Amino acid sequence: MGMTMTQKILAAHAGLNEVKAGQLIDAKLDLVLGNDITSPVAIKEFEKHAFASVFDKTKIAMVMDHFAPNKDIKAAQQCKTCRTFARGFDIDHFYDVGEMGIEHALLPEKGLVASGECIIGADSHTCTYGALGAFSTGVGSSDMAAGMAKGTCWFKVPSAIRFELKNALKEGVSGKDVILHIIGKIGVDGALYKSMEFGGEGLSSLTMDDRLTIANMAIEAGAKNGIFEVDDITVAYMKDRVKRPYQIYTPDKDAYETIMELDLSQIKPTVSFPHLPENTKTIDEIKEKIAIDQVVIGSCTNGRISDMRIAAEILKGKHVAKDVRTIIIPATQSIYKECIRLGYIDIFLDAGCIVSTPTCGPCLGGYMGILAENERCVATTNRNFVGRMGHITSEIYLASPATAAYSAIAGCIAGKGGM
Repeated sequence: MGMTMTQKILAAHAGLNEVKAGQLIDAKLDLVLGNDITSPVAIKEFEKHAFASVFDKTKIAMVMDHFAPNKDIKAAQQCKTCRTFARGFDIDHFYDVGEMGIEHALLPEKGLVASGECIIGADSHTCTYGALGAFSTGVGSSDMAAGMAKGTCWFKVPSAIRFELKNALKEGVSGKDVILHIIGKIGVDGALYKSMEFGGEGLSSLTMDDRLTIANMAIEAGAKNGIFEVDDITVAYMKDRVKRPYQIYTPDKDAYETIMELDLSQIKPTVSFPHLPENTKTIDEIKEKIAIDQVVIGSCTNGRISDMRIAAEILKGKHVAKDVRTIIIPATQSIYKECIRLGYIDIFLDAGCIVSTPTCGPCLGGYMGILAENERCVATTNRNFVGRMGHITSEIYLASPATAAYSAIAGCIAGKGGM
């Protein structure tokens, strides 16, 4: 049996000719990532084991994105710990207030991830970078500490599910709808410790932002990672960003025990109901009026410029419903500036929204949009677990930026044309 894309990358980084599913390996790392919540724990472990140096100061990234600008004293202390460590070891890629963005949007934008690389991050949505044909996965803070010191990490080689993509998405349907459709179909454990690998002729219809969104939520199906075949769209994205050589890996034809065909033209705008991402309904299946209190458009899943454009086009000349708090979060400073240049910020403000500095804040119930008792939120984030965004009786409905914007105007969950 041949090897998948993931297996080929892991074999190369372990210095092996081949690897098999279930095999334990030690692989060299191209990048180690942490944020302001997970890095302090890793730093504590790093210091506990008395490591005197990092393996490569150019291959470590720390992004202050969860509770920055600091929401309280504890958050301030966490960022200070990261700041002190980064200065002490002269870490090249330390991103603080004014330079930071939401990590999984920022790193691809900065060219810090590329095809064929092996990347770990102390954040579960590190799997985002598979959109560029990299192996990337979330790890615990102790593995981050070891990675910073040694430049290696151990893995159990995953088996894989191949998603054979056919045809093209219809207008108004995006990558968020694709991944919600998939999770609704296979469940939150449908790809447990497997690699979700995407290819086929339908790939050409997906933008890079679509792919980043889909790979980002692979973890919500239980996957070890998500990864896309590299094509001209991928290469064009990396062209002006990645300044180093990279490797493109293609899967062997006989690499997959499980292949799922996915007709992109049949996917409809999809909403994930509380309290699991697998609890999905298409917008036309929602018959009841579900009033909402808040809308969040942003996050590492859907805070990119295409997401901002979609929201702006829908909100232009409109106003959000009374009593619906609508929070827009461009994912990076660069995206924020582009929103200003294109006039999106004016559109958002005129529509009654607020616009935040880049932050993960509301996604994990941290700040900038906490839900009170029994409140409902339509969010372009990635998780809708009990209490994820605030009070344990609150409810989160995951959706695309388009559905979120339409819902903000309607005051209830809605698609184009309202309820």
